[in-house]
Amino acid sequence: MATQMTATVGADVRRGSSFLRIAIALQTLTIFLQAVSAGMLLTSSYGATLHDVGARVMYGASMLYLLAAVLAWKPGGGPVRPVWHASGFLVLASVQVVLGIAHVPSVHLPLGVLMFGLSMLALARR
Repeated sequence: MATQMTATVGADVRRGSSFLRIAIALQTLTIFLQAVSAGMLLTSSYGATLHDVGARVMYGASMLYLLAAVLAWKPGGGPVRPVWHASGFLVLASVQVVLGIAHVPSVHLPLGVLMFGLSMLALARR
């Protein structure tokens, strides 16, 4: 009986970890696509629309990352550290959105680069 329960818990941890890895990969991809759409701001008439929509998708991906981290931690029995990382990303994403709306590119652009690097690091650690 104990072996069956251990196997079930192990499967839950793997499932939570897989969902967490997918959420981090999605967040990393959306941040990269934001850099692409930022370049399109300079060269096309629809770049602003793509960047605006992409910002909403990136913010949603950051929320999904936090949800995945909580699910991997609490019911899945994983460590709490990814929850702190995901929370930090959500704060960074919030600051990024505010800076974008306020048109402060001198901070908005470097913060985007930092977020992409940190997201790549989180993905590599998973």
